[in-house]
Amino acid sequence: MTYVKSRRTVLKGAAGTAAGIGLTALGTAQEARAAGAAGGGAAPAYRNPLVRQRADPHIVRHSDGYYYFTATVPEYDRIVLRRARTLGGLAQAPETVIWEKHGSGEMAAHIWAPEIHFIDGAWYIYLAAGRSDDVWAIRMYVLENTARNPLQGRWRERGRIATRWESFSLDATTFVHRGTRYLAWAQHDPSQNNNTDLYLSAMDSPWSVTGPQVRLSRPELPWETIGFSVNEGPAVLRRNGRVFMTYSASATDANYCMGLLTAPDTADLLDPGSWTKSRQPVFTSNDSTGQYGPGHNSFTVAENGRTDVLVYHARQYKEIEGDPLDDPNRHTRVQTLGWNADGTPHFGIPVADHPATRRPERG
Repeated sequence: MTYVKSRRTVLKGAAGTAAGIGLTALGTAQEARAAGAAGGGAAPAYRNPLVRQRADPHIVRHSDGYYYFTATVPEYDRIVLRRARTLGGLAQAPETVIWEKHGSGEMAAHIWAPEIHFIDGAWYIYLAAGRSDDVWAIRMYVLENTARNPLQGRWRERGRIATRWESFSLDATTFVHRGTRYLAWAQHDPSQNNNTDLYLSAMDSPWSVTGPQVRLSRPELPWETIGFSVNEGPAVLRRNGRVFMTYSASATDANYCMGLLTAPDTADLLDPGSWTKSRQPVFTSNDSTGQYGPGHNSFTVAENGRTDVLVYHARQYKEIEGDPLDDPNRHTRVQTLGWNADGTPHFGIPVADHPATRRPERG
């Protein structure tokens, strides 16, 4: 039975080195706006970076009027949450540590790409973690909290999300489409000489999948295979009769960028043939604005309740000494998401580090 709403990837050598994560900001509020245009009330400008040294950002606006924010911390050892009444307010909001890595065994290393979701009256955090005896044995896990305010209450470990293979997997995100809850994630196929592909499956609970686990995308284009062959960090947005899934590709340096998968709203999402893949990246590094390696995005909505907002991380420089995963300066950024006349998203370019314009710049 499908779970209905009503009730980085990179392997290091043969192992892995990842920093992905992704999101989705779907939910009933986004569905209610799906038929509306992006206009109707000016969206505020945002000052970037929104939060420094926070990668793989995920922001959700809840029905209580708060924005909830979580992201990867540079130490890879804990999960943090913030909340504020405005997106800009997240910059100075107090940060609460809601969970810390284990001392040994599972969930003891590489705490990556947390996402926070509210499902059937409870809060859930999806995260990736390695083992103390093998830090690259990255798998996906779920935490649950039934408190009204997720910065309070007790976070219960619901365990590991079991998938078809016992292999490197991360960047779980969840969304509902036509009454069925889905999980999208990145995972290494042991039969392939690459790093991670994108997968989709229906869910029968907030911490388990059921039925077919289908591959939607594999890194095959030149811009997806620089440094590492990576598809990771899926994020989903439904709009204008279509389902859009962004993802991130290549190594986590200035080559990191975003691609796009698109399916008709009426399609069977578990049929890989329903999805069309962009042949070029949709969001990339930009010398004119001094932003490099943009990716691992999520989506949220502006304070006016109508305007879509792109949430992502990027660095302020191109040159990195050593492993990019050891560089802490992937900062959280936000900017208005535009829409083309044909109903497809216009990502523009990553804005410079000053109050952002009210709409994305045209490349």
